[in-house]
Amino acid sequence: MHKRLIPLLALFCALALIGSGAASARILDVGAFDTSVKPGCPGTPCYAISRTTGYQSRSGSNKAPMVVSHNGRIVAWTIALGKPTTKQIAFFDSKLGGEATAQLTILSVTKKTKKTPKAKNGAVVSRQGESVKLKPYFGRTVQIALQRSIWVKKGQIIALTVPTWAPALATGLDSSTAWNASRGKGQCEDTQGQTSQLAVKQFSDYYCKYTTARITYSAQIVPDA
Repeated sequence: MHKRLIPLLALFCALALIGSGAASARILDVGAFDTSVKPGCPGTPCYAISRTTGYQSRSGSNKAPMVVSHNGRIVAWTIALGKPTTKQIAFFDSKLGGEATAQLTILSVTKKTKKTPKAKNGAVVSRQGESVKLKPYFGRTVQIALQRSIWVKKGQIIALTVPTWAPALATGLDSSTAWNASRGKGQCEDTQGQTSQLAVKQFSDYYCKYTTARITYSAQIVPDA
């Protein structure tokens, strides 16, 4: 699997959005994954994330791989994609609402209170990145510079929203690997129903946890000084 790096010009433009001293700052790779872990597509079946917002909730000993540890700005994100066949692409496009797309979503975890009794496993969208068409990158690991950086603060979760589908799911891993989806109770087996979080301030339950699987994405953050 080949990795396509961010064009240097695009990266410097992204860094310029967050201040003149950013170019010399260190970059944190939140959710960094082993590139030898490949999405399970093509294959029979061809595994893909579908019509949901999800985040990696555990990766081995790391119990919170997508939780932001420092305030800062996301300037880019990386995603590893499988290479589905023409027949598989046509099937997913027809069943899941169109061509493969994805975008970053920043979540703030909600706490259960008397006023919000349904917030036990929930999260609210704080910010979102622009949607990206994925088909040109099938079969590769790509790093995508954001058109506009996304401000994040410590404790927030970096999730991946997939309104249609994305071949970015590695399966068959050990039981210490898991991801959570914005699906409610009774929806865990429904992979065609639309549960993506697509608007700022939108709340969703995260009842469904899927073990032995990894969403193959990460985010690059320039932390505040």
